[in-house]
Amino acid sequence: MIYKKHKEQMKKFILPVILSFLGFNSQAQVPGLKNLDVNLENYSYPYPVKFLKVFDQQQQLQMAYMDIKPSNYNGKNVILLHGKNFNGAYWRSTIAALTKEGFRVVVPDQIGFGKSSKPHTFQYTFQQLALNTKTLLDTLGISKVIVLGHSMGGMVATRFALMYPEITEKLVLEDPIGLEDWKLKVPYASINSLYKNELKSNYESIKKYELENYYHGTWKKEYDEWAKLLAGWTLNKNYKIIAWTSALTSDMIFTQPVCYEFRDIRCPTLLIVGKLDNTAIGKQRVSEEVRKTMGNYEELGKTTSEKIPDCTLVELPGVGHLPHIEAFDKFIKPLINFLKK
Repeated sequence: MIYKKHKEQMKKFILPVILSFLGFNSQAQVPGLKNLDVNLENYSYPYPVKFLKVFDQQQQLQMAYMDIKPSNYNGKNVILLHGKNFNGAYWRSTIAALTKEGFRVVVPDQIGFGKSSKPHTFQYTFQQLALNTKTLLDTLGISKVIVLGHSMGGMVATRFALMYPEITEKLVLEDPIGLEDWKLKVPYASINSLYKNELKSNYESIKKYELENYYHGTWKKEYDEWAKLLAGWTLNKNYKIIAWTSALTSDMIFTQPVCYEFRDIRCPTLLIVGKLDNTAIGKQRVSEEVRKTMGNYEELGKTTSEKIPDCTLVELPGVGHLPHIEAFDKFIKPLINFLKK
């Protein structure tokens, strides 16, 4: 009887290990999901990628970027800044539309993201990311630029415009996060706890998060590309590097709000907001009652546009956190109109 019980316990322990070793898990059944290395060397971007060497915080790092200068160059430059759960590749359609209109488009992967270096020891600040972005533009000989940031990239773009008003011609914020100070409502989570949560990520959890926060409960097959890009990392033996970097950058986003400085922006600004967006950091750590007061972009868009001195607000009904993915035509038309003014 004791032997039989011991045998059953061993089966419960050994079988999952064997299945995991052989790859028999839910992720293994996801079509098109492949193991991606830490710096996405086995993932192709839509345009050639170059690397800028930057010496940050006593270490030599590489910042990946795309630089697309069309034959019909109109003398104007646009830099596209990605969100936290993305990289420069998801700007593919935006790059094509802007270069068609004659704009030179520069698309960096910030340190810690995409194909760029992911240092284990690094103090992530929006000032540091803005400085690296400015270094890239200086290297490329660009002295005037239109800055477009999505999600976390909107926070980087805001900080950039505040730090370098002399070179920022225009600012475009597409569903930026940081329109509210989550610290006022959400208890702090340590970097260690954030890291542990990141280690649990897989395709199913990533898709669930994006479905609820980005796409307001409606999933389309074209969204899968970006969910699988994140999930591919979780299959890699070095995923701990990605999880640690994600924890560090989550802490940066939570502790470094830009919402108190919108009044200091001095350039013409376009704020594009999907009215169904409900993204807010830390919602899972508060009560349902408090959660309902967070990430209300229909309200946040209006209050933020009132803070920025020269701001045009474009609200997109029926659209969530990723207008340039979910509703490209609705996104690109007001953008190009604004850029051509």
